[in-house]
Amino acid sequence: MSVPDGELSPGQLSRRQMFRRAGLLGAGLSAAGVLGTPGLAAAESATTRNQGGREPRDGYLWLAGDHHIHTQHSSDGIYRVIDHVRHANAYGLDWMVITDHGGATHAKIGVDKVNPDIVAARALVKDTLVFQGLEWNIPAAEHGTVFVAPGRNEVSTLKEFENSFDGSVKNAGSSTPQNEALAIAGLNFLADAVRRRRVDDALFLANHPARKGLDSPHEIRGWRDAQPSIAVGMEGAPGHQAAGIPKPHGPGSGRGFYDSTPGADSWPGYPAESYKTFGGFDWMTATVGGLWDSLLTEGKNWWITANSDSHSVYADTSDRGPNSNFDANGRYDDPIYKGIQNLTAGDFWPGYYSRTHVGAQGYSYGAVMDAIRQGRVWVDHGGLISGLVVRARTAGKGQRGVTLGDTLHVRQGDKVELAIEITLANQPNWAQFVPTLARVDVIQGDVTGPASDKDVFTTPTTKVVQSFEVGKNSGTVTFTYMLGAVDRPVYLRLRGTDGNRSAPGLLGASVDPHGPQIDVFGDADPWKDLWFYSNPIWVLPRR
Repeated sequence: MSVPDGELSPGQLSRRQMFRRAGLLGAGLSAAGVLGTPGLAAAESATTRNQGGREPRDGYLWLAGDHHIHTQHSSDGIYRVIDHVRHANAYGLDWMVITDHGGATHAKIGVDKVNPDIVAARALVKDTLVFQGLEWNIPAAEHGTVFVAPGRNEVSTLKEFENSFDGSVKNAGSSTPQNEALAIAGLNFLADAVRRRRVDDALFLANHPARKGLDSPHEIRGWRDAQPSIAVGMEGAPGHQAAGIPKPHGPGSGRGFYDSTPGADSWPGYPAESYKTFGGFDWMTATVGGLWDSLLTEGKNWWITANSDSHSVYADTSDRGPNSNFDANGRYDDPIYKGIQNLTAGDFWPGYYSRTHVGAQGYSYGAVMDAIRQGRVWVDHGGLISGLVVRARTAGKGQRGVTLGDTLHVRQGDKVELAIEITLANQPNWAQFVPTLARVDVIQGDVTGPASDKDVFTTPTTKVVQSFEVGKNSGTVTFTYMLGAVDRPVYLRLRGTDGNRSAPGLLGASVDPHGPQIDVFGDADPWKDLWFYSNPIWVLPRR
């Protein structure tokens, strides 16, 4: 999408004029690598994503989105809502959720004040769905996205939720049984709001779940089990993916700003490496046979996403509105053009690097929320692939089968196959190179039912069962994984990589021979280590 000069803010227009004077606009700001600067030039060099239309594929509209974005209404944000929405739209997102931080000021006035900006953005940018949500300080735990379907009660519902159940507002951050119960009460409130039709829908997803070790396994299970239609998943990959770019070109921190060590409220069972990312993904997702798989082994529908967590964009030249009084006004003044690139910022614009693709049955707010809840989701970094269609089906019977998040029911002993169709990257990403997919891994685990230990975070049956070398860099590739005769409940999920940084998984090479490497603190170029992940498909034999 091309944004006319007349629709830009003064700061954006000034940056564009600077790039024009430098002869950069339209030529791409830099080659691949740490200097792949996000900016309007890249946005304008994009193909017009919607000219081809949102064509159904495998029966669904696969809509890219981001459920974790902060604005000037957030205590640590800068940008206007419309700034984020226009960038997200230009970078190819179909839906997005504004999630300013929960807290006393936000709960008091911020929830109200951001709504008119969101409503205006919905009217101005009609081909990106803009949800209102907030980043919940989960009592006794980390942060989470909470959002609701648009409607006349979206503000009042979010405001009552935040005032009643936010860990910061209620001074309920410490890991106590009472605070854990308050988190469950918050989820029950959302479910009740939907049941009573106060709002059409509501969802919760845990954000950066392993960053500080605060989300214990039993809390995650507790959220999901309390309200499985509301608490549906977690960030498989955190935002802040530019944070690991080495100094002096970047922040020189942990990728995703995963730079913590255990604290007083951290769950003591987590190992030291859980505080780091692996190929940009959270340890809970990246470890084959780890915490995510232990939930899937139980048969729990717990999905993963990938988001920007965008607060302050890497290499952007904006600055917070001067002389702002956030506590008094519930917002910072509009950003200004500073004229100096901020290379200490660790975020990308929504859609610039991390994308969550959901298989929606239409282009609507309700369809996006339903797709997330059903688990028709795959995620990628850096535009590693352009499309993914996966089907599990009974082999040799001409069935269409089922897709991500769904369950294939078969007769015991039936032979089952997993059909994979991947559209390889077909245009440069925002660092201005076309990614190459090198390998696709099929990960399989047994479904063994509820765990007796609610804090277990490994499972012994899950492993990489087959790897496919791609061997080409354009067009479409197809693979088939043969499960053979199915005699027990299993699940299957996919992972793919550019092959630049792999190592045996944390549970050993026999489980995961070529998993993501642990990211190097202060030296992690996100563009040189790309992965995609899918949510699972279940296969259940009838006895």
